[in-house]
Amino acid sequence: MKTRPQAYVDRIPLRNRVGRLAWGVAWALLFRPFAGRPFRYWRVFVLRCFGAKIGKRCSIYANVRVWAPWNLRLGDYVAVGPGAELYAVDTITVGSMVTISQRAYLCTASHDITRLLKPLIHRPLVIEDYAWVAAEAFVGMGVTVREGAVVGARAVVAKDIPAWTVMAGNPARPIKKRLLAGE
Repeated sequence: MKTRPQAYVDRIPLRNRVGRLAWGVAWALLFRPFAGRPFRYWRVFVLRCFGAKIGKRCSIYANVRVWAPWNLRLGDYVAVGPGAELYAVDTITVGSMVTISQRAYLCTASHDITRLLKPLIHRPLVIEDYAWVAAEAFVGMGVTVREGAVVGARAVVAKDIPAWTVMAGNPARPIKKRLLAGE
């Protein structure tokens, strides 16, 4: 006869919980209400106040959700579109000249389904320079989207993506190489 598992013990440190509570209040009062282009630098400033490392000339919409800004690293000229979710339980590192389109979901955590209590597990996520995560795409924990890669709309990415490759579908599969037109 199997024994019942012990009750789940919350192992999220108090400092983290207090930080997320403070960020939630700041997001609601100081970030979300300041919509529009004139306030883009203000939103970046608020994220930086909570530990985000953000490069120059980044644009982050007011309704973007960031779970823990202290785990967010953005390069220069990054655009994060409306409704995007950055579930930064672990570090999310985004290179320069990257676009994360509307309602994309970057997820650094999941649950260990091989254990009855399904404890939280997490791994960092990396999106390298010149990449594009299109509308409503999902990029899972531990994934690296290599330089210049494109994640198609509504694609589900669970494995690393090669450089300069267009991926689409669920699960994401290579569609073609990304070739740049002469500029």
